[in-house]
Amino acid sequence: MDPTQALIRTVLNPTARIAPDLAGRAAFELFRRPLRRSRVRPDEQDVHRRAVREPLAVDGGQVVGYRWGGGERPVLLLHGWRSRASRFAPFVPRLQALGLSVLSFDAPGHGDSGGHATSVLEYRDIALRLQERYGPFEAVVAHSLGVCAAFGALADGLRAGRLAAVSGVSEVGFFPTAFCAGLGLNAAVEEALRRRIEQELFAGDAGAWERYDAALQAGSLDLPVLLLHDEGDRVVPPAQAHRLRRAFGDRLDLVVTQNLGHRRIIREPAVVDQVIGFIAAGSEVAAA
Repeated sequence: MDPTQALIRTVLNPTARIAPDLAGRAAFELFRRPLRRSRVRPDEQDVHRRAVREPLAVDGGQVVGYRWGGGERPVLLLHGWRSRASRFAPFVPRLQALGLSVLSFDAPGHGDSGGHATSVLEYRDIALRLQERYGPFEAVVAHSLGVCAAFGALADGLRAGRLAAVSGVSEVGFFPTAFCAGLGLNAAVEEALRRRIEQELFAGDAGAWERYDAALQAGSLDLPVLLLHDEGDRVVPPAQAHRLRRAFGDRLDLVVTQNLGHRRIIREPAVVDQVIGFIAAGSEVAAA
């Protein structure tokens, strides 16, 4: 048993019964902080070094943006929790070979960016700011938390021809439930955490849970979607992918992999091939 997790349970579970607001604040601070940063891996170094760095100011902090290419025909890459833009290194040269530019960023509290915490809403805001600078995207490629952020941004005005989603979270409500389950926190803590999320992130709007549920917004999102998810993913259950498949119907192609888990899938050559082929097909349609 992780002693830190045991301590968190021991403190927060009883606190939620007698002081739910205090428990909610404490859980929220833990919930939004990645706590550790991923480093650039050796096999990512070459692609990482070739990027043009473009700083972005976000809520008073600095986010590091990356650009490969001149910005024409852009593709946006959105990384997951405790990850970074360099994880998409296998995709970059192949996207450029299609004549596409590639844009990404390290989210606040991640990679080389400043800050200690982030949220789906910050991902959305950064994506929309990049759109203002470079125009609509030919495609978005996202992993894990980035998938939820991508769907939210698309619902809020992001324009893209296609979405390739890997190991994706379909609903923002998944995060507090998974966070509390992972730490063994009880229902009272989860309820207090959800109230704090509504106050701090959604400005008191309880309806935001539904607005940031891609399955509920499927009718208003008109673009082809490729969804790849491993049947053994222990971080984001495959049920998240299947609920999107039911919601989107024929507009979404679901590919279920085996033995790739949640993180290795994003660099698996066969997965990279499928994503590149999906984006290339969209470029061919646009050129026709």
